[in-house]
Amino acid sequence: MPFEPAAFPLQDHLGMVVVSTERGLGTAALEVTPALHNPNGVVHGAVLFAMVDTAMGAATMSSLDPGLACASIEVHLRFLRPATAGRLSAETNVVKGGRRVVQLEGRVRDESGELVAIASGSFAVIPAVD
Repeated sequence: MPFEPAAFPLQDHLGMVVVSTERGLGTAALEVTPALHNPNGVVHGAVLFAMVDTAMGAATMSSLDPGLACASIEVHLRFLRPATAGRLSAETNVVKGGRRVVQLEGRVRDESGELVAIASGSFAVIPAVD
């Protein structure tokens, strides 16, 4: 059975949705609003981080067997250009799966396809809770 991501409060608060999951792939997107800006009028870095972390979690979950879950170990995000408006998408993929740790990479793009940030991350594989 394919992984079906569930919404959670922060995702709802940001207006973020997981728009696709295929085995080892995850994409999260949101529409930028002024509420997501930092004092300089660009999307706050924490919003981009939340997008990447969420998409990486979805990519990891889509690659795991039933009865397993995941948790972020570390995520590195490099900001390349500011984003101010429109739709942002975080596309992530599993680079190397493992029994205990999954390695991922990701990219955040604006609606014109311009690269906003790049990311790498590691997620722990843990037992799922009922």
